[in-house]
Amino acid sequence: MLSKEKISRINELANKSKKQDLTESEKKEQKQLRQEYLKNVRKSFKNQLKGMTVIDPKGNDVTPDKLKRMQKNEKKH
Repeated sequence: MLSKEKISRINELANKSKKQDLTESEKKEQKQLRQEYLKNVRKSFKNQLKGMTVIDPKGNDVTPDKLKRMQKNEKKH
């Protein structure tokens, strides 16, 4: 998870960019912070998926095979 300071900085740069142009160093910083944020979001989403099981209305496990493989690989580590 990103620190509160980094999230605040992301928001600060976003608000500033709406009012005026960012400097080149600010643009690079914003890009790096956004990439770090997205990496964390993706990791969190994958972790949520790994804990899921899909059940159809008849009670059958219809979890996609790809997800089952991910879950098995996670248990091995």
